[in-house]
Amino acid sequence: MTRKTLNIGLIGSGFMGQAHADAFHRAGLLYRDLPLQPVLHTLADATAELAASAAARFGFAHSTGNWRTMLADPEIDVIDITTPNAMHFDMALEAIEAGKHVYCEKPLTVTLEDARRLRDAASARGVKTMVAFNNIKTPAALLAKKLIDRGDIGRLTRFRGWFDQGFFNDPEMPWSWRCSREQAGSGSLGDLGSHVVSVAQYLMGGVESVVGQEQTFFEARPAQGRGSGYGAAADASGARLKVENEDQFQALVSFTNGAGGIIESSRIAAGKVFGIYWEISGTEGTIVMDGERFNELKIARYSEPKHDRGFKTLLAGSQVEQFNGFFGFDFAGGGLGYFDVKVIEVHDLIHGIAGQERCFPDFAFGYENQRIIAAMEQSVAQRSRVTLGE
Repeated sequence: MTRKTLNIGLIGSGFMGQAHADAFHRAGLLYRDLPLQPVLHTLADATAELAASAAARFGFAHSTGNWRTMLADPEIDVIDITTPNAMHFDMALEAIEAGKHVYCEKPLTVTLEDARRLRDAASARGVKTMVAFNNIKTPAALLAKKLIDRGDIGRLTRFRGWFDQGFFNDPEMPWSWRCSREQAGSGSLGDLGSHVVSVAQYLMGGVESVVGQEQTFFEARPAQGRGSGYGAAADASGARLKVENEDQFQALVSFTNGAGGIIESSRIAAGKVFGIYWEISGTEGTIVMDGERFNELKIARYSEPKHDRGFKTLLAGSQVEQFNGFFGFDFAGGGLGYFDVKVIEVHDLIHGIAGQERCFPDFAFGYENQRIIAAMEQSVAQRSRVTLGE
């Protein structure tokens, strides 16, 4: 039986735009249970030439140098935003006002007020939304949620998590929009720490209060020459530009369930590439996840006989529903990669749009993520503990 289609309008053709386009294509190929068939309809980029080139490469039927033209197209159902942070707000708000569903890369916006406006606008308009927090869509995180909800580690007592990358440890890494308060907001906290915060939200619940501190070690960077993103080269003859946000961040966290925690982020951790790590302890056990091995969980359960206690490795697989698109049988250990997690994300987006429930994580989740980050930044400015309140 032919499935109804879901037409996708993608904004941006960089690394994340490519990842999203690939995810929509493969979700339609791999998941037989998808209620809607995703169609790569239109790609928008900064110029018509860039858009046309990327559209041909990614497999989109149409392209445009003006993203607003997609909002007026009645054929497009979903606006997918993969642009730099400062561009999210206008694109998402206008898409909502046009009655489109919105799928947006994290963080939702640069400011908390803009995130609140997007949350409220989506709710008022009745459109479905999703923020791309891919670290809560890994097989390990989805399995951890099941184990926690089942009570395998008892009452939650502590969360420890961090996300380390080392790209900016190179003093010749050129200045980019990620170094700008206006364009990016916070530095490592918003870019990397927001992923850890999303895991804490998903597995631990609400945050009651925070205490934060930050450090910047590379206070100026050379202007950008050729290339873009993490592959850009510095302009050897150019000026050095001021870095306006932090290189690393640490926070003490108190959760509403009474647990405590630590959340950290660094963009200058030498040798780290995808160094997201989290550990959750409870009264009956502990779960550990290493982001460079995100198909695995380590778990210790006090419910086991004393002579069998200790950490054991669980291979994530068919315990998680979304795994069946890749391996359609009872199987664990068939390792998935970064781009596969984006496919899982798209699977959940499409089921959310087609169903009666909200997509998860939606703009309300994204707003709460940003509210926690804003409290951490406020704590740094005030040099004191900040309690989150509505």
